[in-house]
Amino acid sequence: MFVQKFRVFEDPGLTRSLGEALAEHFQGGFDVVASPAVGAIVLGFATALAANKKMVFAERTEDGLEFRRGFTLAPHDRVLIVEDVITTGGSAREVVDLVKTSGAEAIGIGALIDRCDPSRDPFGVPIHALVELKVESWAAADCPLCAERTPLEEPGSRRLRT
Repeated sequence: MFVQKFRVFEDPGLTRSLGEALAEHFQGGFDVVASPAVGAIVLGFATALAANKKMVFAERTEDGLEFRRGFTLAPHDRVLIVEDVITTGGSAREVVDLVKTSGAEAIGIGALIDRCDPSRDPFGVPIHALVELKVESWAAADCPLCAERTPLEEPGSRRLRT
């Protein structure tokens, strides 16, 4: 199942209200919002705007996610990670690790959608998603669509395409 979150983000008023909902849930207990680029920047910014807090984003490099463009976190910063759609949790976990490596404190993860992968490792911080989707997934060897040789479509941007 693919969710095109950018159809939600094309509406500024709706995006603003989603950011407000995340900021309200975490009750301003953060100093900075950090999001993985590119997909979560819009929601991260809306959340930071609602709370009147600093916002930074991490960009993917060959070595993983990094803060670039002069973005830094101070050791006393309490950081809310804002993600768009959590599937495996890989990007959110990378941002949590990046925050901790910087010496700051990750206080939680806010997301638009959590796809609720039961095999996902816990993040070690509270998570709050505005929508939870129970989406069944399989290893390739166990996938019924793969067994039927049904072509799959990957409209997301996480994987590099050639």
